[in-house]
Amino acid sequence: MTHPRPSRAVLLAAGASLALAGCDRKAAPPAPPPQAVGVITLRASPVELTTDLPGRTEAVEIAQVRPQVNGVIQKRLFVEGSDVTAGQQLYQIDPSAYQATYDSAHAQLLRAQAARVTAQARLDRYGPLARAHAVSRQDYDDALATAREADADIALARATMSGAAVNLAYTRVLSPISGRIGRSLMTVGALATVNQTSNLSVVTRLDPIYVDVNLPATRLLELRRELKQGRLSRAGADAATVSLTLEDGSSYETQGRLEFSEVNVDETTATVVVRAVFPNPEHLLLPGMYVHAELQEGVDPTALRVPQVAVTRTPHGDPVVMVVGADKKVSIRPVTTGPAVGTDWIVTAGLKPGEQVVVSGLQKIHPGDTVNPSEVAQTDAPQGQKAG
Repeated sequence: MTHPRPSRAVLLAAGASLALAGCDRKAAPPAPPPQAVGVITLRASPVELTTDLPGRTEAVEIAQVRPQVNGVIQKRLFVEGSDVTAGQQLYQIDPSAYQATYDSAHAQLLRAQAARVTAQARLDRYGPLARAHAVSRQDYDDALATAREADADIALARATMSGAAVNLAYTRVLSPISGRIGRSLMTVGALATVNQTSNLSVVTRLDPIYVDVNLPATRLLELRRELKQGRLSRAGADAATVSLTLEDGSSYETQGRLEFSEVNVDETTATVVVRAVFPNPEHLLLPGMYVHAELQEGVDPTALRVPQVAVTRTPHGDPVVMVVGADKKVSIRPVTTGPAVGTDWIVTAGLKPGEQVVVSGLQKIHPGDTVNPSEVAQTDAPQGQKAG
């Protein structure tokens, strides 16, 4: 049986079809490889939490030097801006009138004492005579009354002399406290009066010195809540320490300690006054200076640190990170950030230890993409690193 041979046209058509099919298979692009990204694996570590707040220095003691008697200032006995001690004489007010008053009171005392001697002698004589009925009972009673009046006159004279001595001593104007004295507001020859509105000078104690800062009430409540829940622990002996940064950016070399926090919240600012006390032996800090105080609040023993470059924001401003799952797929994760530690954020919610967070290659990936993660070394916070 003979079979018809296919025509040449049919063979050519079949060959063209096979050629076109081969071209189609060659044009299909290969699947792209997973995008390489850098990740860090989260691990919990203790971080000391701090708060950096502006504050003002306040003197521990301020005493106004005021006259306690009237008189003309005869001498000024201090150098303006120098250190003085408690009880050191600062001014001399003209004592002549007060010295005369004291001398007169002293003379009155001597006179009263002499009259008492005479009255007592008379009473001593009248006693036996009255018992012998040689003098009347009335004469004896008069002698007794005179002696008692003499005692009262002595007490009155002593009180008058004591008051005169106090006023005389007040002509020596003394420093009420130890500290640094400012400029003199009255000159020699000026009349000082007890009721004058201005003081003579001001003495300020500079060592130690206070620093008052205003802590937001919401932050105070948050700290207390975290301590109560156990998420924060107190930093032991360092829990009450405070560090200072001065206006020129330099650090004050000595740490202070927390003295107290106000019991009331300021209604206008919603803040609580927190006071720290600092040693100031060289008087580097002066009252009224603007400083930055770093308050040590506690320790978060299980803090999760995420590099700030890994945290992006949604159009609404919410912080998010890209997380790589076990299947190498990327998902977007909302997080809650807390204070900063160097170039990292402390993440307080949304992540857990062991998860991988993308830190590089973020601009090349989207949620749902499969990636090829490689671990990036996370720089550990130096010892003593603080979050604030």
